[in-house]
Amino acid sequence: MSRIVSTVLYLLFAISVFAQTKEELINRAVFNRIEFFINTQMTDSIYSLASEKFKDAVPKPQFELALHNLYQLGLIKNVETLDFRGKTGIYLLEFPSNFIEAHLMLDSTYHFDALLFKPSEKSTQKMADKEEVISQVEKTSPVDFFIDSVANTYVKKGNAQSLAIGIFHNNAYKTYFYGETEKGNGTLPTEDSLYEIGSITKVLTATLLADLVTKNIIQSDDSISKFLPDSVASNPDIQKITFKSLANHTSGLPRLPDNIETTPGFNPNDPYADYDIAALYTYLKAYKATKEVGESYTYSNLGYGLLGQIIANITKKPFMQSLQETVLSPLQMINTTDKPDPKKHHMVKVYNDKGEETIAWNFQSLLAAGGIKSTVKDLMLFAVEQFKMPLNDLQNAMGLTRQFTFFTPDNTDIGLAWHMNLVDEGIYFWHNGGTGGSRSFIGISPDTKTAIVVLSNSAINVDQISVTMLEKLLSTAQ
Repeated sequence: MSRIVSTVLYLLFAISVFAQTKEELINRAVFNRIEFFINTQMTDSIYSLASEKFKDAVPKPQFELALHNLYQLGLIKNVETLDFRGKTGIYLLEFPSNFIEAHLMLDSTYHFDALLFKPSEKSTQKMADKEEVISQVEKTSPVDFFIDSVANTYVKKGNAQSLAIGIFHNNAYKTYFYGETEKGNGTLPTEDSLYEIGSITKVLTATLLADLVTKNIIQSDDSISKFLPDSVASNPDIQKITFKSLANHTSGLPRLPDNIETTPGFNPNDPYADYDIAALYTYLKAYKATKEVGESYTYSNLGYGLLGQIIANITKKPFMQSLQETVLSPLQMINTTDKPDPKKHHMVKVYNDKGEETIAWNFQSLLAAGGIKSTVKDLMLFAVEQFKMPLNDLQNAMGLTRQFTFFTPDNTDIGLAWHMNLVDEGIYFWHNGGTGGSRSFIGISPDTKTAIVVLSNSAINVDQISVTMLEKLLSTAQ
């Protein structure tokens, strides 16, 4: 059996990441096809999904032998997303009597450069699904039963903790709550329970940028260099970067600065806590571009952290003050913050994908990339505001964030922070987030006035269940 499950199809390289992007959804979609082809033993169809690079490294007879061995394990009963690193999705496959870990890395054309099946370290560690999970759900419609069913596939996983879901559908707002805000406390989340939202922060940051553009304080194609210290602005590669390229991830900046791990006090369990403005500017002074601005999409937490700092420089206010004045106060998002107050906020405990308690992340210079904490209620207020005809400055700014700015393959386009997907019912906009102990998702469809917010205090991914629920809402919108 060890010979069967240890077959390595190709060497993988893993890079740690901060938050999910569209690549994770695409990776999972490709793996869904592979899962179907494994269960139907369609080896040729799986091999057709491989890149030429993979086919050169792994001849078809070798691939067929490896898959034949895998087929002996039976049908895949369940797939759990464990992680997403760089371009690699990591999945736990449940067979009738075995757990196998699968690694899938895609190239730019969404063919796989790498596919690995190996014995899972979690085979002996994986907790049994919970038989019962406390919940607060009023099931009065087929949509309610559908959401409850999908939510339970997540929250009943052994290492999942709580799940807070809000929807706006057919002109009604409804919530669904599952699990515990702290392991063992028997307390359900509420619409005011505070969660890390990770990269959903970027949508708020983009709204601040759009507000400056709609007020003609800056132009989206302006160079950012005018609003940076001379020592940074003198870098010719920084001078080429525009506001729009920061906001749609085409600046060429990498996901993270290469000096983050060498910052004094760096803690991998709280990686952004000690990365201050001095460290950010030190990196930017010496930055050398490897890509032309505006030519390709590279998701960048660094870029959004920098954007938040520049917004502060322009407004001459701290980032959080601008966010409070421009977005949070007008929408009465009273529980959204970067620094929870224990006397005012009920912040949930957070857990890694092994179910172990970890710490909520803290931020300095990269706050605008992923440092905000919020609630189902607050994020729903932000979501439904997007449905209104623009009549004020904030609504005008929101409208600008949803305008197309860059095209990428696979039906996914980009506005300012928002990613866009086209389905039969029209376009929906989405963003997700992830930290060391949390996952989040927000999706909106202004045309159908439909929205969903999904918050979890576990590092187990919620994207798949969120998209499934959102697309069900869209298909039943009146």
